[in-house]
Amino acid sequence: MQEIWCIDMADAHPSAEVLGIDLSPIQPSFAPPNCKFELDDITAPWTTRPGTYDFINARALYGSIADWPTLYAQIYDHLPPGGYFHQLEPSIQFKSDDGSLLPDHALSQWSDIFHQASEKFGKPFRDVYSLGGWIKEAGFEDFHEIWYKLPARGWSSDLHMKELGRWNLVHCTQGAEGWALFLLTKIMGWTVEETQIFVAKFRTGLKDKTVHAYLEM
Repeated sequence: MQEIWCIDMADAHPSAEVLGIDLSPIQPSFAPPNCKFELDDITAPWTTRPGTYDFINARALYGSIADWPTLYAQIYDHLPPGGYFHQLEPSIQFKSDDGSLLPDHALSQWSDIFHQASEKFGKPFRDVYSLGGWIKEAGFEDFHEIWYKLPARGWSSDLHMKELGRWNLVHCTQGAEGWALFLLTKIMGWTVEETQIFVAKFRTGLKDKTVHAYLEM
């Protein structure tokens, strides 16, 4: 997803130089001439000089950062005066405003287990609610934090939200096993079979028409 953002940004701003960084070797083989990708770990000390980048965008780092304040300090140092930092992070906590999501529902259990696993792993998903404070502590000014609701499926009467919910259902259904296997088998000690059963229950829970669940971003 980040790679697509880089390509789109390079296409929209042909005079800019866009650099995409990811820890995993998933970089596309084709990109605009003003866009390149590197395999690197952003939690390691940055080797580029301070003030190198005019704009830094980060997304979906949740669950992979153990020390957010240190990362934000590096980001701040590598932006010049007037530079901008933008970040998009989702919560994994399913919620409902009408009480339709109960504590024993598969979606609630999913959130609970993943919070436990991430805390044991040392990279808590709950950190998403503290990011704004850490960003301001790093020295950023003109700070804005906006939370959006993302339906778990297309249950909303609002056509735009319904469309987002449909896409999120696809995203969660297809991504669930990949998200679960490492944390639940390596960190929580579950078997692969136990994990797959839990994933199947989660996928079924996503389609429960009696529940009006959403995530926050």
